[in-house]
Amino acid sequence: MIDVHNHQLYGIDDGSTCLEDSLDVLKSMSKFGYTDVILTPHYIRDSRYSSNVRNNKRIIEELREALRENNININVYLGNEIFMDDDIIGLLKEKEITSLNGSEYVLIELPMSGDYPDYIDIFRELMARGCKVILAHPERYLSFQEDYTLCDEVYEEGILLQCNIDSLNGKYGPEAEKLIKYLLKNKMVSLFGTDIHRAKHDYNDWKKAKKIALKYISESEFDDLTINNPRKIIS
Repeated sequence: MIDVHNHQLYGIDDGSTCLEDSLDVLKSMSKFGYTDVILTPHYIRDSRYSSNVRNNKRIIEELREALRENNININVYLGNEIFMDDDIIGLLKEKEITSLNGSEYVLIELPMSGDYPDYIDIFRELMARGCKVILAHPERYLSFQEDYTLCDEVYEEGILLQCNIDSLNGKYGPEAEKLIKYLLKNKMVSLFGTDIHRAKHDYNDWKKAKKIALKYISESEFDDLTINNPRKIIS
């Protein structure tokens, strides 16, 4: 499997705090069946979560070397989870942020509660410039939970929806669980991600989540969300 949303680039956001914790998580993910992981640290302009691409490249090289030294067979790639911003194009040009593995795919996060005016217009501008926009965990946004037509709108615009697999287990609350099931039932999800932050995790929860997902989609569709569609990004 391939993870497209992960916070194991240590020491720069609210994910892993140190190299050892990142190695523990990635080793466990490898044993569970993950072969490739795109590391997507938060980028929020003018906050403590604003490590730039140059710094992130230095850290990922240190992590890759440690993975080799510890015989952990998993590939890691660089990306960002970009908090919604009026100048994402400028930030990409200035190399403050990066797309997923240098591809045309960009992972963008909206505010969890409240609203961000004109986000659809910003998405349209990005797509007009050749970007493929991926919206991170739409099932978690309060505005989307309150109005499912917002999900329909972004999907109809051609925006890809990346859902967190743990939402199926109720990790983010009953409303997120309800919404992700709606999205799966209506074939609107393009990618699953783990969004894993900390070292301690019960990987059996992901097995349970898969069983739930297969009530709404087929085995081959599940493979599309966890293997085939993510492979398009890293290749």
